[in-house]
Amino acid sequence: MALHIGLVGLPNVGKSTLFNALTNAGATVAAYPFTTIEPNLGVVAVPDLRLAALAEMVGPDKVTPATVEFVDIAGLVKGAHSGEGLGNQFLGYIRSVDAVAMVCRCFQDPDVAHVDGTVDPLRDLGVLDLELILADLEVMERRLEKVHSAAKANPRDYAVEIEALEDLHARLQAGERAEVWTTGDEARVLLAQEMSLLTAKKRVYVANVSEGDLPDGGALAAEVARLAKGNGAPFVVICAQLEADLAGWPPDEAAAYRADVGLERSGLEALAWAGYEVLDLITFCTITGGKVVRAWAIQRGTKAAQAAGKVHTQMEKGFIKAEVLGYKELMEVGDWHAARERGILRTEGRDYVVQDGDVCLFRFSP
Repeated sequence: MALHIGLVGLPNVGKSTLFNALTNAGATVAAYPFTTIEPNLGVVAVPDLRLAALAEMVGPDKVTPATVEFVDIAGLVKGAHSGEGLGNQFLGYIRSVDAVAMVCRCFQDPDVAHVDGTVDPLRDLGVLDLELILADLEVMERRLEKVHSAAKANPRDYAVEIEALEDLHARLQAGERAEVWTTGDEARVLLAQEMSLLTAKKRVYVANVSEGDLPDGGALAAEVARLAKGNGAPFVVICAQLEADLAGWPPDEAAAYRADVGLERSGLEALAWAGYEVLDLITFCTITGGKVVRAWAIQRGTKAAQAAGKVHTQMEKGFIKAEVLGYKELMEVGDWHAARERGILRTEGRDYVVQDGDVCLFRFSP
């Protein structure tokens, strides 16, 4: 599955700069609002040392990593829910992503004006949350009206849904996000997904800081970190401008520079893995004919037949079995054929739950 993360924030917080850094796609960047009108899309590889090690062992013709698609959505402003700043259009883009990265400006720069005059990431996040909640309230009110109308003929058939919707409506009015309402309740999760509620989406908090505040991010980033922790969400510190500058450097030189400023990995790695964490994704790999090594992202808990379907729909339909070996086991034995000869390959059925790092060979009937 492709992982879609929407970069969301107020204007001039550095979203497009971050997008350029992550995707090297050249999105327009300027120090004024609404530089981004249509969303910029960029597909990037998810860094995974295991894939690189497998490729070194196999020596394939092609290596294909799992991917994440970043969507650079134009900055939201106060009144976005009612159409201010093309808000309805931008909110519609957010509804299509799997998770949102709430990009907060945590840097001072007199050359880049803040839309509210001063830098205050918690205030900015409050504006974003309010606009998303108000947009969800409009969706909720339309849904409630529709369900109440349908319930006039068959009230019992809609009683449970009406109760749930009215509870959510009250929570939204009180400033609570739908994600809290859905916690631990699969039926509510499905209902929120059906309505494409913005505040039900998983989120990652991203503090965009100046290079001088790396690696921890400084005082403003610490405020965002506390909020993220309180919401049980991943938190990432990134200097978007630095990452954009380093995007064109040779990888070894960029890594050395990051190490000099105290960074263990790139902003791409930090954000991509935060996306994996928040969506509860894992990676399995396939080796095809010794020529192609590929990583695949799937939801944790996915069974073997469904994982095979990620490779090709015909594999799921005609699934027979999966030959499976953990990444560490394969690296220890050094070769897939040696693993077969030693009898350590596991044969699993369609209900086997694929584990992170599994290397799978799917047997199927065309």
